[in-house]
Amino acid sequence: MFIFLFSGCPDIEVIPEIPEIEFLSFTITEDIDDLGNDILLGELIFSFQDGDGDIGLPNPDTIVPGDTTQYNLFFTMYEKSEEEYILLDEDELGAPLYYRIPYVEPREGQNKILRGEIKIDFEYPTIKYDTIKYDFYITDRSLNKSNIESTTDISFTEWKD
Repeated sequence: MFIFLFSGCPDIEVIPEIPEIEFLSFTITEDIDDLGNDILLGELIFSFQDGDGDIGLPNPDTIVPGDTTQYNLFFTMYEKSEEEYILLDEDELGAPLYYRIPYVEPREGQNKILRGEIKIDFEYPTIKYDTIKYDFYITDRSLNKSNIESTTDISFTEWKD
């Protein structure tokens, strides 16, 4: 009887406490911004899992510009020139490429694993490049850095004037 009780309990799944991400898709659609201007919207979707469930940051009282500890989703952008990728820095882009994943409440109980999908929207009011790609990663609240994932090539050639 004693063995029967223990064999009925489900095993606790164990995965690393370092977050893992996986690129799923990047799509571009045409839209109109709040001022009535034509823009392109990019939608990135990626999945994540984290063994200890400490994904996301609580809303801060203040955000200090340039303080990257207040962000947990980081991008690097590359322009594709012929068959080579050229790193584009923040000065050239005119904007930083980091974001905040909102606080996710940890699960109660022994199994703290979090899994899900995250969607990020990009606005492209002007098209400067023919083809780009992004590398990206996340950090959790323990400052564990995930693996780095890459988008597929993102082509703007059909929208360029």
